[in-house]
Amino acid sequence: MSETNSAAETAAPHRYTAAMAADIEARWQDFWDAEGTYEAPNPTGDLAGDPELAAKPKKFIMDMFPYPSGSGLHVGHPLGYIATDVYARHQRMTGHNVLHTLGFDAFGLPAEQYAVQTGTHPRVSTEANMENMKVQLRRLGLGHDNRRSFATIDAEYYKWTQWIFLQIFNSWYDTEADRARPIAELVEQFETGTRATPDGREWSALSATERADLLSQYRLAYASDAPVNWSPGLGTVLANEEVTADGRSERGNFPVFKAKLRQWNMRITAYADRLLNDLDALDWPEAIKLQQRNWIGRSEGARVDFPVDTAGGITVFTTRQDTLFGATYMVLAPEHDMVERIIPAAWPEGTHPVWTGGHASPAEAVTAYRKQAAAKSDVERQAEAKDKTGVFTGAYATNPVSGEKVPVFIADYVLMGYGTGAIMAVPAHDARDFAFARAFELPMRCVVQPSDDRGTDPATWDDAFSSYDAKLVNSANDEISLDGLGVVEAKAEITEWLREHGVGEGTVNFRLRDWLFSRQRYWGEPFPIVYDEDGIAHPLPESMLPLELPEVEDYSPRTFDPEDATAQPETPLSRNADWVNVTLDLGDGPQKYRRETNTMPNWAGSCWYELRYLDPNNDRQLVDPSIEQYWMGPREGQPAGGVDLYVGGAEHAVLHLLYARFWSKVLHDLGHISSAEPFHKLYNQGMIQAFVYRDSRGIAVPAAEVEERDGAFYYAGEKVSRVLGKMGKSLKNAVTPDEICAEYGADTLRLYEMAMGPLDVSRPWDTRAVVGQYRLLQRLWRNVVDEETGEVTVVDTEPGEDTLRALHKAIDGVGQDMAGMRFNTAIAKVTELNNHLTKAGGPLSRSVAERLVLLIAPLAPHIAEELWRRLGHTDSVVHQDFPVADPAYVVDETVTCVVQIKGKVRARLEISPSITDEELEALALADEAVVAALGGAGIRKVIVRAPKLVNIVPA
Repeated sequence: MSETNSAAETAAPHRYTAAMAADIEARWQDFWDAEGTYEAPNPTGDLAGDPELAAKPKKFIMDMFPYPSGSGLHVGHPLGYIATDVYARHQRMTGHNVLHTLGFDAFGLPAEQYAVQTGTHPRVSTEANMENMKVQLRRLGLGHDNRRSFATIDAEYYKWTQWIFLQIFNSWYDTEADRARPIAELVEQFETGTRATPDGREWSALSATERADLLSQYRLAYASDAPVNWSPGLGTVLANEEVTADGRSERGNFPVFKAKLRQWNMRITAYADRLLNDLDALDWPEAIKLQQRNWIGRSEGARVDFPVDTAGGITVFTTRQDTLFGATYMVLAPEHDMVERIIPAAWPEGTHPVWTGGHASPAEAVTAYRKQAAAKSDVERQAEAKDKTGVFTGAYATNPVSGEKVPVFIADYVLMGYGTGAIMAVPAHDARDFAFARAFELPMRCVVQPSDDRGTDPATWDDAFSSYDAKLVNSANDEISLDGLGVVEAKAEITEWLREHGVGEGTVNFRLRDWLFSRQRYWGEPFPIVYDEDGIAHPLPESMLPLELPEVEDYSPRTFDPEDATAQPETPLSRNADWVNVTLDLGDGPQKYRRETNTMPNWAGSCWYELRYLDPNNDRQLVDPSIEQYWMGPREGQPAGGVDLYVGGAEHAVLHLLYARFWSKVLHDLGHISSAEPFHKLYNQGMIQAFVYRDSRGIAVPAAEVEERDGAFYYAGEKVSRVLGKMGKSLKNAVTPDEICAEYGADTLRLYEMAMGPLDVSRPWDTRAVVGQYRLLQRLWRNVVDEETGEVTVVDTEPGEDTLRALHKAIDGVGQDMAGMRFNTAIAKVTELNNHLTKAGGPLSRSVAERLVLLIAPLAPHIAEELWRRLGHTDSVVHQDFPVADPAYVVDETVTCVVQIKGKVRARLEISPSITDEELEALALADEAVVAALGGAGIRKVIVRAPKLVNIVPA
């Protein structure tokens, strides 16, 4: 605090200062906690029996789950939390029953990595981090219903995460009913014969293992050998989002390889159409909807079967089935299951040398190439500019329309994540296929007539020709001819031919893949699954939940040589033999079982947390149906139900939001909840950025110690560079909310973050600018409280008309801005009103002072509570009615009308806003300045736009 400020405080002992703010804020935070001010009541049954609650509209407001970081909060983190708090406070003051709380997403890799590095158990460090964040968040005055808070690591919480997993495991998707149904209903169909088994045998004739394998093909949660991102250097499998674009681990920068491991998956693809179509009912930013649509990636095309003499056939999905006559080779993803089944013992006679990669046999070539491909990321594999690599499998398939034998290659530009992991290559009309064919000297056939003068011999082309408007050529056999047809007609013709001949059919494909749901880690929810001696998975009964994560001393993953792609992960839980090997009675008497030693991904806990907020202490069911219906059920304008407002970063556009939608739909289908969507309205706040200063080595230096001289920046005497970027501890530019609260108070911090600009736009932090909002609060305080005596200075007289107009315009504007989450302009209007009152001089009218306090209460709740109490009220400001504007004072008494002649302003008229066009025209033409400007000239036209404009066109 400067000496000048200290002197001013001595002269004015009751001035609003940081010390006073700290005292006020601490007292009111204690009051809110003691009184349960923010506790939102739940319905106790039918709302008809609770008329008081039934009379109130409800509002469920949520922030995206915070992760309890060890470094605590910087000022960028609370931006969304403050915004939802302001909005929630305004909603309470407009008569809503508001549910607003905050929990912690506390499982996951960061805590485990920290534990491995420091030897501190992840529970210890995570709980300490949560306590620190709770203190920081409380200091901001956030109005949360703390009775509803929890962490995903609480056993009482993840009991229900495990329970939901079992609901998904025990369900299948009925495509005829277009919904999930209990697996028991599918078993009944097999038992009664209403649904045939794949080989036609009766259900009773199948062994237990065969039954389990068959049901696994239907279950919404199932285990399978899945391609995964394996990082030997970390000793764990990684999710796609944990792998960088250059194929290395985000943490540790280790190489990541493709490997096949037995993993749990969620059959999210069963819901692809519903996930896509139901976006239309959601109030989400269009950019987020587009990202989800692209991620789901629906495309219409055809399935085509290419027979292989040695192994049945290869199925491809294509959206250009019209070009089938031009398919001259095939490519499988290196990971494709068919590869092992089709490769012969030796190279076929006459194999082109360039196809073999210099290897002595197909098996040797495939093995070497697979190892090479496994070391590349999907981004690298699909890069358009890279040289095309691959190897011949030694096998040939038959083009079903031409009857030609086409060689089958593996190449890394084909991924298992799209279609069937196999393509028919039409090199004349696909750029990647064209490049591959040139590299491997493969034939090309033109089947789409080029619209330019290149001719129809691809051997003379520089690149492929692709078009949806051209006609088909060279596309005929003895039974069908596509020649001369357009693409649309040709697609229809060939699709029908494929169906008639049993070698394909029209189909829809999705880019979306099933959700890999296993992690080889310790710090996550245990799976409620055990395996018998035959390896069959059995769900634990609900009575055995929660299956608690055991406390272990050794939770480090086993790491390997980072370059050893052949290493296999060892899960930390697998080393705890007493926990893994158990004897349980699952209904058939005590038997020996082995527990699942993978854990769930950190996404699991955030897939359903909105439901736990509703009914956090329910130990009998996931959520009371009447409570869920009240807070999240479908209603007018929200046909799928869901949270009324969900605020968080756009970085969760796909994964978290898609996973949560999937879980909601399964629970809805099974009758556990009424809402088919978790979040009705989504709002993405921007980011608070900060300048990053780097020395000549590119190393970040402490921003607080950088000096600016003559437009340049220096640290310890050395010139440094400056760029605007993220704020964070590693970038040495983080500013903590604790610092700002200590210097100015939490209300000032809240105001500054909301005043920086539109909420959905990123903005740079400037500590020097915070003082502007601090001064606003000081002026507000001074308008109500005498700084020398501490006495309230308001008077019980009515304000003048100018003040009433300023007040009601502010009430009207602030109310609209609050409802629209335009908090920066709401603050500007409060500031304008406060400045008007300051300039007007004299004591404030009590009615004006009270409404001014109510206007700022959602934004700066602590000072508002204090002033409300000093104004003589004994109840909290939190549940007071937000002021309502008087329309008579909102409309301007007069407005300024501009009169133009030949586009130049010749007069300004002060007139009534309700004036008619005819009245305004008469006034304008009679004005002395207008008459003089016309100089007796005639008038050809008068254009009137009452009440703001008159444009006169002389003759």
